[in-house]
Formats: sequence, structure tokens, C-alpha cells
Amino acid sequence: MSLLINPLSTLISLKHVHSGRQRQSRSGHPISSILTKQDRNPISPPFDFKRYTLEKADSVNRALAAAVEMKEPIKIHESMRYSLLAGGKRVRPMLCIAACELVGGDEPTALPAACAVEMIHTMSLMHDDLPCMDNDALRRGKPTNHRVFGEETAVLAGDALLSFAFEHVALRTPGASPESVVRVLGELARAIGAEGLVAGQVVDICSEGMTEVGLDHLEFIHHHKTAALLEGSVVLGAILGGGDEEEVGKLRKFAKCIGLLFQVVDDILDVTKSSAELGKTAGKDLVADKTTYPKLIGIEKSRELAEELNREAQEQLSQFHPHKAAPLIALANYIAYRDN
Repeated sequence: MSLLINPLSTLISLKHVHSGRQRQSRSGHPISSILTKQDRNPISPPFDFKRYTLEKADSVNRALAAAVEMKEPIKIHESMRYSLLAGGKRVRPMLCIAACELVGGDEPTALPAACAVEMIHTMSLMHDDLPCMDNDALRRGKPTNHRVFGEETAVLAGDALLSFAFEHVALRTPGASPESVVRVLGELARAIGAEGLVAGQVVDICSEGMTEVGLDHLEFIHHHKTAALLEGSVVLGAILGGGDEEEVGKLRKFAKCIGLLFQVVDDILDVTKSSAELGKTAGKDLVADKTTYPKLIGIEKSRELAEELNREAQEQLSQFHPHKAAPLIALANYIAYRDN
């Protein structure tokens, strides 16, 4: 089975089982049945993932456009909006909203935090593309921010998105207690700071050209550089939705797995897809002599690891109501089987 199947074109139902094979959870039930128990109930239709993603992405895009308006200084806001509204899968905001709804919250409560993680993710891409970092020319099928606005503006626009993300959560989160908002701000800061995203980025830079990089070293990079913000997205939603400590803990474990899964798949796509297919420069890890999962363990073992991470992630959701868990399970499958 190819890892690079895109499930967006199908409804999630008992008919959508990878290669006709049902993987088992620890409870003994097929993982696919967790997703589709509602199929046996004529009142509850199969979960339509394509419709879900279109609706949530539309909500997020409208909220982002409203949050970051065009105003003085025009150049900095134009630069911020150029990258923030350039498209993208909006996986992190969707994870935040889905986690919130899973534990009993609603979309309006999660939306400011969902927008905040996308602002921070966009900042990280803008800075990652800079000449002093990856020196990339293409992002989401468009010229990178610094190619359009200049390096100085791209740096400052990224900084502005980072700071505004915290302001947006602090001032615009409805229906959540002050204690929950403070906890969310702490989680978000930890996810992106010197023990989170920044840590992974620094170790990644320092590892370029190293001849001996083991799996533990590579996992540290990706747990911090990529997985930390994905984990934060889910945990923020769970906190704002009113999840108890057990629920937040299970969702944190789920997020850790899909966070690493996201990077494993990214590594595979970097060596199996073209720049046109990815919307960004393909093969740049190879050019930079970075250690990746395919380089370290090969393509097939990388695919096997992705399958295992997806399975472990979905097992964390087995105790939740299957209908409410369907969006997160579908998002995990999307991360595993995406093609860009």
C-alpha cells in the first residue's frame, strides 16, 4: 500500500479501509469501526471529511482575514496577510477546533486559539524560508515572503504575527474562564519556545552535515520542530473545551503521535514528490544534507513507522464517543495519507 493516498476525495465509511485490511486497536475492535459505528445507525450518516475540512477551513480563513486587517503601516500588514492568507491545509486550526468539540466545547470558543496557532505556524514558515535559514524561493505555490517584501519586512512581519497570536487569544476568546485562557497561553508559549519549536529548529540547523545522527537525535528534532505546535493545537482545544485531565492527557498523546507522523510523511514527500506537486521546493533536505527518516531508515521503513504512529494515535481516541472522535481520526488519516 502506498503511503501517499489522499483520503479527501472519499467519505469515511466502512468502505474506506486501507487495502481492505482492518487494523486492530488494543480493545480488539478494528480502528475503522471506531470511525464508523454510526454507519450502523440510519439516523447518523457516514462522516464526510471533505465537507468538514472545507467548512472548517472557510471558518478559519474568514477569522484570520478579519483578525489581521489592512491598516497602517500598510507594508507590514500586507506582508503578514500575504503569507497568512496564502492558503495552506489549516490542519493545526482544525485539530484545535476538533479537540475542543470532542470534549464538549464549540467552534467559537476554539477559533481564536485556532487562528493563533496558524499565525505562529505561518511565522515559522516565513522565518524558515529566509536566506539565513533555508533560503527558499517557493511556499504554498507562491514566491516566499522575503522574495516579495524583502528580508527585513519578512522578519518583522513574522514577529508581528507571533506577538499578535497571544494578544488574539487573550482578548478574543469567548466562553472560556480566565484560568483556561491563562493555561492556554502558557501551553502555546511552551510549544514554540526554547524547549519547543525553537529547540527543534536549532538542533536541526546544528545537525546539517553531521555524519552520525541516530533515531533518537532525529526524533528530538521533529518532536520539537514540528510536533510541538501540532500537540499544542490539540491541547489548546481540549483545555478550552473543558476537558478533564484524563481527556487532555489522552489528546496530548494523540497529538504527539500525529505530530511526529506529520514530519515522517513530510520527509517521505520531500524525496518522492516534485516542487509543483508540493507547492514548495522539493528535495531541499537532500541538498542541505539534512538527516531525514528516509535517509536514516529508508522509504519503506519510514512508511511502516508512519502506519504505526497513526495506529497509536487513533488508539488514544478509542474511549471517546465515536461520532465526536470522527474528525480527529479523519485528520490523523489525512496527515498519514496526504500527498502534499
